[in-house]
Amino acid sequence: MSHRTTAEVIDRFNRAFTEHDASLLTDLIADDCVMEAIQPAPDGARYEGRTACLEFWQALADDRTTRFEPENIVIAGEHATVRWRYRFGDGPTDSVRGVNLTTVRNGLIVESLGYSKTTGDVPLAADGLDA
Repeated sequence: MSHRTTAEVIDRFNRAFTEHDASLLTDLIADDCVMEAIQPAPDGARYEGRTACLEFWQALADDRTTRFEPENIVIAGEHATVRWRYRFGDGPTDSVRGVNLTTVRNGLIVESLGYSKTTGDVPLAADGLDA
């Protein structure tokens, strides 16, 4: 049996969001997939299993009020690093940049961990300790 390469899976996955076509996701997700969303801080929501991950991603792909823009993609074997910008408006502050670290095995996504830049100031020291 021939499997899609990591690059083919990531290309199709990204197109689901850039083209707002959630149907592209249907056969890309492994039964034991684990996904961590970028929110809520600090760890993001964790989704386990094909159904939970697929439902989250399909809702995101179907949202035509937002735009997903891949900025850089690096493939290394079964691992992919995708740097992106997610736009939720037209203003200069109506977006967030982030990265997804994704693992593909046998042509299916088994793990995808999302991280994003935060808005506002992040404290450099806590409880009087120097950073």
